[in-house]
Amino acid sequence: MIAFPRTTIPVPDAVAGLSAGQQPARVQAAVGHGAEAARLRAVCRDGQYTEARQRLEARIRVANKVLAARNPRLVNGWADLTNLNR
Repeated sequence: MIAFPRTTIPVPDAVAGLSAGQQPARVQAAVGHGAEAARLRAVCRDGQYTEARQRLEARIRVANKVLAARNPRLVNGWADLTNLNR
């Protein structure tokens, strides 16, 4: 048997919005906070932003705890952080 590598299928924004609307308010807030912290962490690259980067990573961890309790597939992983994918 030949196993083909899995490919990700892009989800349209409208479909993602509908599925996100079915989540509880705290999960929706955690998704937003985690995404915002991940985006801001990409901006903090220099050594002078070490403390800010640590605070953003703490925000991501808090958001991930809420998301993992609801659905482990919603967790922001290191692959989602753009500045680490070089």
